[in-house]
Amino acid sequence: MTQAREFESLRPLLFSIAYRIVGSVTEAEDAVQETWLRYTSSTVRPESLKSYLSAVVARISIDVLRSARVRRETYVGPWFPEPLPTETRSADPYDDPARAAELADSVSMASLLLLERLSPLERAVFVLREVFEFDFNEIAVAVGRSEPACRQLASRARGHMRQGRPRFEADRRKRTELADRFFDALRDGDLDRLRELLTADVVTINDGGGKSGGQGGLFGAAKAARILVATVPPILATGATIERLELNGGPGAVLRDRDDNVIGAWTLEILDGQVQTIRSVTNPDKLRHLGPVGDLRAAIRPMKRDGV
Repeated sequence: MTQAREFESLRPLLFSIAYRIVGSVTEAEDAVQETWLRYTSSTVRPESLKSYLSAVVARISIDVLRSARVRRETYVGPWFPEPLPTETRSADPYDDPARAAELADSVSMASLLLLERLSPLERAVFVLREVFEFDFNEIAVAVGRSEPACRQLASRARGHMRQGRPRFEADRRKRTELADRFFDALRDGDLDRLRELLTADVVTINDGGGKSGGQGGLFGAAKAARILVATVPPILATGATIERLELNGGPGAVLRDRDDNVIGAWTLEILDGQVQTIRSVTNPDKLRHLGPVGDLRAAIRPMKRDGV
């Protein structure tokens, strides 16, 4: 196997590690590309290429995350990871259904936001150990710490993650069916049906980065349904469409304008047959990996002219 083919066979794993550490599709892809450049310029021929490349991409991702943390301190409004389509992307290098479910959970918006509570080192150690089951000797090499230190980091990280881990519907089929009903009701502008699908304390939050869209909040089912019906169907009336997708291992959708440009993305958290959290991303900088990006404000403009 050539050097390039060896690397490509491990690319899905390297991206999966990087994305969980940095929370950005673009930066994760850049970290993988930088790993390739370092690999091709190195004279080292490792005994385990998987361990070697995983260590390189983890170190690069830690540096990227440290830099990103500084930028996020001045970020306007709620910050979410970039939404990741997971239907076609191979997130499970082990081809094991049980492991696939664990990996899907680890890439959910809720889990990635929990990871934000950890230091860059804790986050890297947690991802390598708890998600990808690396040995502590491999992790020690990757993060430049001793094995005992890595065990301590892993223990602290597990404690932080346990404290905030949310509950959600584990049955994938049930999640998908309820999400279909939610987006159908949203598309139809059916206020009553939509309200019935939301928990009484539903949370709707938007990451617009101060560039596009509001911030959302804790509105409750009735008000959240009214806001959704007042904003989304009028946009659809201009020729926009809702594309159902699996995002971050769970139910989601992408909103496209009449020219098929991406103007938003939703992810849903579902529990006991209702939607408990609606997260949307309208910051154009976080949508570019989903395709050409449109202008949400331009899509809303006709609504304002019509007094909506």
